[in-house]
Amino acid sequence: MTLRITHINGRPATVSDLAPLSFAGYAHFTAMQMRDYAVPALDLHLARLRRASDTLFGRHLADEQIIAFLRTAVDAAAVADASATCFITSRPGEFSAGGGHTALDVLITITDPATPPTGPLTLDLVRHERHLPQVKHVGEVSKTFLLREAVARGFDDAAFEDSIGRVSEATIWNLAFWDGESVIWPEAEYLHGVTMQILTRRLGSAGVPQVTRSLRVADLNDQLSAVVMNSWTPGCPVARIGETTLAQDSAFVRLLDEAYESEHRTTLSGA
Repeated sequence: MTLRITHINGRPATVSDLAPLSFAGYAHFTAMQMRDYAVPALDLHLARLRRASDTLFGRHLADEQIIAFLRTAVDAAAVADASATCFITSRPGEFSAGGGHTALDVLITITDPATPPTGPLTLDLVRHERHLPQVKHVGEVSKTFLLREAVARGFDDAAFEDSIGRVSEATIWNLAFWDGESVIWPEAEYLHGVTMQILTRRLGSAGVPQVTRSLRVADLNDQLSAVVMNSWTPGCPVARIGETTLAQDSAFVRLLDEAYESEHRTTLSGA
């Protein structure tokens, strides 16, 4: 199946709608996986969009408007399982001073469901910090570049360390570690993904210990397990970061899977 439904402001997008967006880089988005017409943690996705719009545009759209646009696109796709992405952009767009009233446009795409890697992955460790890390913004050429550089060096993907040497995140993933007792979240400036937020609150509800602490290369060892996570998966095992081999604890992955599955889901189909 090759599926692509693209809507703008609640209607099918035309070439004229999309042409001005071809090279537009001043926008933000959230991505979710829909299964049986339902998505987990819609509240977290909506909160992400509100915060990012306030940061980039000084205003945000009502949650009800976003939900209506999502449901219209999902109904048009008429498939139970899919990837749904919601982009927020503006008129005027990039390379303009803005000011005054900023019109916000909502672009929704419905595409084939994602198939996550099974792992375990090897991650090159590179020095990189994203600009505006709290915003899931578009146009990040460096992440694709660093992914390709890592693959060329024989790794599966890349993980980042910041300017003071702290391990932070990966290209399109959050990182989590496990010492056999506690889930360890890196302390650094990075995007706290929706899947990370789901796991934080579900693990908290289950009483699983969680800590946030600074992790440097010297802190990584074969007593720690690690995973990457995003909307595709709550936990894909990591075998190695840089030159450091990590433990493989299947119990950690099961813990994350169970926590993720316990999250509330919202049905998006209005049919």
